Amino acid sequence: MKLILLGAPGTGKGTMAQRLRDDLNIPQISTGDIFRKNIKEETPLGLQIKDLLARGEFVPDDITIAIVKNRLAESDCANGYILDGFPRTTAQAEALDSFQNIDCVINLHGEPEAIIARLAGRRFCPACNGTFHTSRLQSETVCPVCGGNLIIREDDREETVRKRLEVYSTTTFPLIEYYEKKGKLRTIDGDRYVDDVYDDILAVLKK
Repeated sequence: MKLILLGAPGTGKGTMAQRLRDDLNIPQISTGDIFRKNIKEETPLGLQIKDLLARGEFVPDDITIAIVKNRLAESDCANGYILDGFPRTTAQAEALDSFQNIDCVINLHGEPEAIIARLAGRRFCPACNGTFHTSRLQSETVCPVCGGNLIIREDDREETVRKRLEVYSTTTFPLIEYYEKKGKLRTIDGDRYVDDVYDDILAVLKK
């Protein structure tokens, strides 16, 4: 099964994609993870996109499309995959249609202020790659898993989150209409408990 998870930053796409990956036994393709890996390793791509992401802007379409096309050509995607964070623009969606046939698009809806509270409270541990929320932490600076120093990622700072939501509303939101017209879109309320959201996704896929 070839799936796309849509939704504004902070609606839980990554969490849902990881659970679907394990249950369906197909890879989760996250452009965000690919970009962060390149930034951490200071590859030419990483250096090119570091400043863009820090400002809450998106990577240019041509770079993103080429990366995704190459990744989907790998052998582990033969039986399907979950796209998390791609496409972000109509141009990307049209490009994807030229080399892939998507089965279903899940749109996770979230209210902006709830998203801001969720993302601005996230803390990341570079040592173990864990992500946590201040509402469940005893200390906002110490990782509860490995004891490492927690940080706020640049793209989780409130001013950056607001910018990301603004960009989303103008560039990515039109994808909802794009996939609605194709009859492939299913919208689910993402502002609920994780298990409830996931159960709704599974119900949609079973249909």
